[in-house]
Amino acid sequence: MDLLKIENPKFLKNMSTEELEQLAQEIRDFLITTISKTGGHIGPNLGVVELTLMLHKTFDSPKDKFIWDVGHQAYIHKILTGRAGQFDTLRQYKGLCGFPKRVESEHDVWETGHSSTSLSAAMGMAVARDMRNDDNHVVPIIGDGALTGGMALEALNHIGHEQRKVIVILNDNEMSIAPNVGALHSMLGRLRTAGKYRWVKEELEFLLKKIPAVGGKLASTAERVKDSLKYLMVSGMFFEELGFTYLGPVDGHSFDDLEGHLQYAKKIDGPVLLHVVTKKGKGYHPAEMDVKGAWHGTGPYKIDSGEFVKPVDAPPGWSKVVSDAIIKEAEQDKRIAVITPAMPVGSKLEAFAEQFPDRFFDVGIAEQHATTMAAGLAADGMKPVLSIYSTFLQRAYDQLVHDVTRQNLNVFLTIDRCGLVGADGETHQGVFDVSFMRHLPNMVIMMPKDENECQAMVKTGLAYDDGPIAMRFPRGSVGAKPTPENKEVIDIGTWETLVEGHDAVILAVGTMIEPALEAARKLQSEQLNVQVVNARFIKPLDETMMHALAKAHLPILTAEETALEGGFGSAVLEFLQTHQYTNVTLERMGIPDYFVEHGSPKQLLEEIGLTSDNMMQKLRKMVRSEQQNLKQRA
Repeated sequence: MDLLKIENPKFLKNMSTEELEQLAQEIRDFLITTISKTGGHIGPNLGVVELTLMLHKTFDSPKDKFIWDVGHQAYIHKILTGRAGQFDTLRQYKGLCGFPKRVESEHDVWETGHSSTSLSAAMGMAVARDMRNDDNHVVPIIGDGALTGGMALEALNHIGHEQRKVIVILNDNEMSIAPNVGALHSMLGRLRTAGKYRWVKEELEFLLKKIPAVGGKLASTAERVKDSLKYLMVSGMFFEELGFTYLGPVDGHSFDDLEGHLQYAKKIDGPVLLHVVTKKGKGYHPAEMDVKGAWHGTGPYKIDSGEFVKPVDAPPGWSKVVSDAIIKEAEQDKRIAVITPAMPVGSKLEAFAEQFPDRFFDVGIAEQHATTMAAGLAADGMKPVLSIYSTFLQRAYDQLVHDVTRQNLNVFLTIDRCGLVGADGETHQGVFDVSFMRHLPNMVIMMPKDENECQAMVKTGLAYDDGPIAMRFPRGSVGAKPTPENKEVIDIGTWETLVEGHDAVILAVGTMIEPALEAARKLQSEQLNVQVVNARFIKPLDETMMHALAKAHLPILTAEETALEGGFGSAVLEFLQTHQYTNVTLERMGIPDYFVEHGSPKQLLEEIGLTSDNMMQKLRKMVRSEQQNLKQRA
């Protein structure tokens, strides 16, 4: 079949099992080939080919609502809804989004990049359907890892209580981005091995009534018999106790099993949970054999060998530098423990976990719990490190406020993937953490310029005893190889002058230091001498330096790869206003007030103007303006 000619999924309705099996193989071949060039979430999608085909065959999208939790598994859904021809642009600048996107298709009814949101969204859509007296189905598809998220459990509880007709598809592949953890994961393991279980009250009553003489009496006590049977037949009745009819476990790669169970689920009044067991990476041996999550999301790879295409002799990534530095400190201080919400692989924490298994805690997709657990450790004298992505820390804002900063507890946050992360797009760009942390009392925020300073900041963060402290760092490699600098504790709130200058100053944070240095070098040929400052502490500011710069009437340009609203530049602006420095020229550069979509960081920085050329342009205008002001004052 020519996948590029598919316009909508209606053609699936009359396909036989043999035809579906052929189509499934064609889709797998297509995905393996196209994603080898673009990169993407190959493992999760190979695991849901049959499931997605049967969902579209059984239901009628977009009337029936498919809500993909996380969105990592929506590639087949995109192919079946007419977007196969765009897959050569997958996750590329201005190309096809790697997640469901409402503006792309009427079949994408919910957007998500973070996990555990689908069930709450489904409840909202089910209520909206019932308020309109419509008859469509609402079908959230959630993974076993995402089910550990507190929000998912809250929604399960509410759906079960309300008894809304929602068909939850639990895609159980036993593997999320990292191996799943927790009691829920263990329960699902027991369910997988317990055999199929299906119960409907009417069927049980029918069978009991057929027993001579005692049938009617037994039928009147069907509820008690039902309770006894379900506990005998299934190891753990968690979902039934929440008010769901539990179906499964079902082989997620058997078209016949899937069709029978999906049709059955449609007939049941009230909430249903269909437990589907799939194999992540199915159909591509390297992805099938993955046990560490390397094939969850990849860059380009060689199809024959499964070898990832990576730069030769690339410098280490920021995540590894941070992890190695924490290990070094943990060897000396037994109070240090590391907590991560399901990101041991992405944050390169495997070595720490191996060396200190009793001090490493992967709590699963549970950012709120991770944050308050870190606060609990700190409250009892430990030195917890909360290793978390910027975009995932957003989910624990209240815990950061209520449990960490309010109690002034000594939690060290190492915030990964800060700034523009690229292909995953707007749900994963780490650009808001400064804005939502900077206004919190007791919080210290720092960002290193290079590997040496990163190591020194880890030492600083773990030596700090006066409350919470955060170190944010970008995705990717650290750049140049480190020099043998002194990696000692840095005085809190101190900046570093990298280039002297008397015409203007750039206060640059983290990733903006290199373009700032480049701009200063180029402007020297125009006889403009620009001071470049490594503003490594976002909070507190270096007030001594700020007073000196303001009193010298130097035009100030701030540069940050974070949201302008409430960011570092805003802090500088607030300082000048507070201290009544009304004659200082200030310009700010950062992420504008919109959600930045997917593309390479370089392309995105150019799109929003965070470049050395724009810095030069702004500095020229600022210096000219200041010179005119001086003449007027004279």
